[in-house]
Amino acid sequence: MRDDQGRQSTSALTWIICAILAGFILESISLRWFSNPSVGNSFLQALVLSPDTFRQGFAWTLLSYGLLHDPDRFFHILGNLLAIYFLGRELLPSIGSRRFLGICFGAVILGGLVWLGCNWGQGGQLIGASAAACGLLVVFACINPDRPITLLFSFVLPVTIKPKYLAFGLLAFEFFGLLFLEIPRTTSSLNIAHSAHIGGMLAGWIYFRYIHSRDRPNAGELTGIELPRWFRKAQKNLAPAPVYQVNAGNRATLRAEIDRILDKINSEGFASLTHEEKRLLDNAKDQLSRR
Repeated sequence: MRDDQGRQSTSALTWIICAILAGFILESISLRWFSNPSVGNSFLQALVLSPDTFRQGFAWTLLSYGLLHDPDRFFHILGNLLAIYFLGRELLPSIGSRRFLGICFGAVILGGLVWLGCNWGQGGQLIGASAAACGLLVVFACINPDRPITLLFSFVLPVTIKPKYLAFGLLAFEFFGLLFLEIPRTTSSLNIAHSAHIGGMLAGWIYFRYIHSRDRPNAGELTGIELPRWFRKAQKNLAPAPVYQVNAGNRATLRAEIDRILDKINSEGFASLTHEEKRLLDNAKDQLSRR
C-alpha cells in the first residue's frame, strides 16, 4: 500500500511538471523556430490569459496560461518548477494526489480570475504557474506553520525561516505590489502579476479552511470561554473554605465524605481541595482498603 501511494504521488507531481515543461517547449518552438511570426502569435493568443481573448470566449485560458512562461526569463519557469516540486513533495503524502492537483488547478483558476478583475479595463496578458506555487505555499504554511525551512536567497545565501512568516511576508509583498505597482500601472522591471499571486494564495487558504480542516473535526472547534485563572482564584478566595470534622472511626461516614471529596475533584479539580480534605483523602486509603 505504501508503494502504491508513493507511485500515485510521484505521478501527480510529475504530471504537473511535465505539463508545464511541455507548454514551455511548445511556446519556445512557436516563437523562435518558425520564420512566420504569426504562428507564435496565434499560439500565444490561444493560450495566454487576457481580457480581450476572455471576452471572445476563450475560457480555457484561465487554466492554459499556467503552462506558459516568459522564454526570455529562464528563472521564471525555474523558480516555479522548484517551488512546485519541493512543496508538492512535502504535501502529497498528507493530502493525496487528487487534492494536490485540485489545489494547483484551483490556484491557477482563482489567480486568473483575480487578475482579470484587477486588469479588466487595462488589458495585458498573463502567463506563468506562480499562482499554483503560491497556493501550495499557503497550504504548506497552514499545515506546518512552525516547521523551519531553509531557502536559498538568490540561489546563493541560505536563509532559515518558519513557513508562517514566509507566507505572511509574501502576502504583504504582493499586496504592496498590487496597490502601488500593478493597479497604478507603474513601470517595474520585475513585471510581477501580484493579483494572480494573491488569488493563488487565497485558493490555498480556502482549501485548508474548508476542505483540509473538515477532515479533522477538532481543528475547527472553539474552546470553551472561561474566566482568567487569576480571577477564578480570587473568586474562590472571597469566601473561606469550609472546615469539616469527620468521624474517621465510622466507616460509613468516612466513605460518604470520601465520595463528596471525589465528586469535588471531578467537578473542580484536585487543586480545589483544602489541606484537610487532602489529608483525609490520604489517610482514608488505608482504612477503606481494610476488610
